[in-house]
Amino acid sequence: MQSENTGNNLNPKVIVIFATKNEESTIKNSVSMVKKSYYKPEVLVVDAYSSDKTTEFARTAGAVVTRQSKHLFPGKGLAMKEGLKEAIERMNADIIVFLDADIKNLTQDWVNQLVGAIINDNCDMSRGFYTRHARDAAVTKLIARPMLHIFFPELSHFEQPLSGEVCARTQVWKDLLAKELIPEGWGIDVWFLIEGIMAGFNIKEHFLGQKEHTSFEDYKEDVSKLSKMAEQVEFTIIREAIKYGRMEFQRNVSI
Repeated sequence: MQSENTGNNLNPKVIVIFATKNEESTIKNSVSMVKKSYYKPEVLVVDAYSSDKTTEFARTAGAVVTRQSKHLFPGKGLAMKEGLKEAIERMNADIIVFLDADIKNLTQDWVNQLVGAIINDNCDMSRGFYTRHARDAAVTKLIARPMLHIFFPELSHFEQPLSGEVCARTQVWKDLLAKELIPEGWGIDVWFLIEGIMAGFNIKEHFLGQKEHTSFEDYKEDVSKLSKMAEQVEFTIIREAIKYGRMEFQRNVSI
């Protein structure tokens, strides 16, 4: 299923959304960089009650800043859902891009590639993948990809099913927002991927190069700090497998 084109394909209104929580070290550069994109995006920051200068720095760099409705952490899914509604209903977006807020080496080219894929390749959703430190992406390697291989084998080719770099046409986001039980936490990224594929959308990954992000420093010596993320991703995939009648696929796994 191909979504309807919205807006002017040659000059679409692009909104970039960052979901933030204490990202003062990177947010100013991130906002400044994406605003240099060929597509001249507006930037929306949805903040999860940061205790540092994240929101101040974001505004200084030219972003519109809002706060998520609940004091919830992890609340990435909630922030993304509320950011989408803001971008669609108040900012009249044609194309909406999500980027992680903690990236140290973000450039405008990431926006150019993700949006360009929507326009030039005419796909419904583009997702970034990248090379990372060998000890990074533990939840992707040990939870997301193995479980998708079992329950959703049609998604096995996606390198980064938990990618925070995701771009889609507004109509795609509207269709996904209309679904029930949207995760409010870390399960949101894989949920968007599964639901998008099951809805028949044309989703493509695009290589964005090397990814360096500050959060890796928090867990590179102790991946147990990722246990909550792993739990939420795992149960999101299980819930989706139940929804789509895939639980029987476990019988094919040798244990």
